[in-house]
Amino acid sequence: MQSARPLSLDTPLITRTIPQLAGFASELMDAGLAQIPGTEQLPPGHFADDVVPAIVAVVGEILRAIDEQRELDVDEITALVAPIVERQAEERIPLRIALKAFFGGVHRLWQEIGAQARPEDLADLVTVTRLLLDLLEHLNIIIAETHAEVVQSIFGTEREALRELSSALLHGGSAEELAVRADIALADEYDLLAVRVPAGDRRVALAENAITRRRVRLAREILDDLSGLSPLHTFDGTTGYVLLPPPADGSDAVRYHALATDLARQLDTAVVVIEVHSVARARLPEAVKEITELAELALSLGKPSGTYTLDDLMLEYQLTRPGPARDRLATRVLPLLEHPHLLEALQAHIRYGWDRKRAAEAVHLHPNSFSYRLRRVADLTGFDPSDPYDSRMLAAALTVYELFPPTGVSDHE
Repeated sequence: MQSARPLSLDTPLITRTIPQLAGFASELMDAGLAQIPGTEQLPPGHFADDVVPAIVAVVGEILRAIDEQRELDVDEITALVAPIVERQAEERIPLRIALKAFFGGVHRLWQEIGAQARPEDLADLVTVTRLLLDLLEHLNIIIAETHAEVVQSIFGTEREALRELSSALLHGGSAEELAVRADIALADEYDLLAVRVPAGDRRVALAENAITRRRVRLAREILDDLSGLSPLHTFDGTTGYVLLPPPADGSDAVRYHALATDLARQLDTAVVVIEVHSVARARLPEAVKEITELAELALSLGKPSGTYTLDDLMLEYQLTRPGPARDRLATRVLPLLEHPHLLEALQAHIRYGWDRKRAAEAVHLHPNSFSYRLRRVADLTGFDPSDPYDSRMLAAALTVYELFPPTGVSDHE
């Protein structure tokens, strides 16, 4: 420990401070715990058995370093602090809070030393402050590394168990033993969500992997907040499913309304979420097949970020069921493929409904010219866009064609 003015136990500032440290460990612990919301609800002495002796030992290490004119022993501090950090991590105290707690204790110690300082002790106070800053540096490194190791070893195993349980439930596998391993009680019913995100550029592996890991972490945090616990999910950054017990108050109708919006904002990409409510556990594999079709349909249709149900997509879903009527319907727009300007006019007409003026503006046409193009559509397809029934048929034909173009017909785009 380098200092222009070395300290010793005989330094007046130290000799005045040492008597104040008797019984001071509990106060330092309380100052640190005050930084952690909710610790006031813990039983008395919850942290005292291991924290107080560690504080006494760390203060003792500081005094020995002063007495021996050396730097702090990092290995000694690690042996004292790491077990406490491990316990905090196991009890799910976030790293940010753990750092604040240790900082609060060191700050309180510095305050007590500063309270004993007199004007002539300024140089010694500066030296003590440097010593405490060294202590904080060591503590930050020890806390961060120890916390990360616990999260990796314990929580990584826990998350993998939750993921395996999720997969078993979704595919009809045996879930009871996995539920015990994951320390979670199985529900009789689940709300099932399918989450879809457009795939990134797989050619840039490093960037894509980093983005994927970030997406998984952010999605997990949002789902944690939504459910109040670690959710069952298989989201891999692009696609996945989420299982949540239905709320007891029957609030399903609004529970997931903003989920896709929240995910899209946090993940900085479009997100489609499909929801199905109160699915019996035994029926989950069947429901997965249904919800997967809906999710792929929503993506194929270019739906904007949002949370959708079957009710929102049932027309398109039914239109896309296999059969001769579906294939014949798709052929009705084939005559327009050689006339892209007519196809563009029809798409604008369908998008804006009966608002002819807005539709014409969208394709930069005078309303009269727009009307002429729609008449040409009628001539070529046999369906009149100005007729309500025919207009719906043309909209359906376009939807089916975009998703299932007849065999041998190339995409008009």
